[in-house]
Amino acid sequence: MADGFGHILNWRLLAGSHPFPGPDGGTCINEAAVVAAGLPYRAIRSSADCPPCFSHPLAAYALGLNDAMPDAERHRLMVFVLRLSGSADRPEIEAARTRHLAVAGIRRILGPLCGVAGLPELAERCAAAETGDAALAAARSAAWHGGLRAEDASHRRHWLAGARAAALARTATAAIRASADPRCAAEIAEGAAPFLPGTWATACTILEEALAIGRQAMDIDLLLAGRRLDAARGLQPA
Repeated sequence: MADGFGHILNWRLLAGSHPFPGPDGGTCINEAAVVAAGLPYRAIRSSADCPPCFSHPLAAYALGLNDAMPDAERHRLMVFVLRLSGSADRPEIEAARTRHLAVAGIRRILGPLCGVAGLPELAERCAAAETGDAALAAARSAAWHGGLRAEDASHRRHWLAGARAAALARTATAAIRASADPRCAAEIAEGAAPFLPGTWATACTILEEALAIGRQAMDIDLLLAGRRLDAARGLQPA
């Protein structure tokens, strides 16, 4: 199994949607998942473009991470390439996934960013938020305090402190929207990553946890998936 998965890792993940890949090409995470599952290739520019068997919040979050991650980090998403097709579930399950992506992002990414910005009490408040309402209230407070601190730092010409506070305000604003839009949950990681080492690993762990909620994707043989990916690159017959 390890050898088969290693073969899949030869596929290149790239930011954005791409034409059908040639020998040197690649795709985003959702396009790779489409190919690996044996479904007809399609360009994916948003989670709405995914096949109906893809969980909308999981696909949206994965796509947001795919487009925001630096090239050196994007390979982390390859472990999810076989786990998106077949993950769609009932509306209440999809809502639970969306809620987890938002709350976990606030607790484990926005919270530490508050600490970096010099707001330890707010960091603790984010970390302690166990419900969607508590997490949303903490994010709103972070957006307000971040904006105030950024403005004050600008007046004082404290540029580093201002950059941290501005990043906090932007990231908290994304966290507020994440309760309704799972792609915005990926923007939490995007905003915090320049200031928090390990943010992309945390974001992938959050995706792993959301994948564990509800229906699991169909089992796809690793070697078969590898052959499908190779065929898409023109390296062997389909």
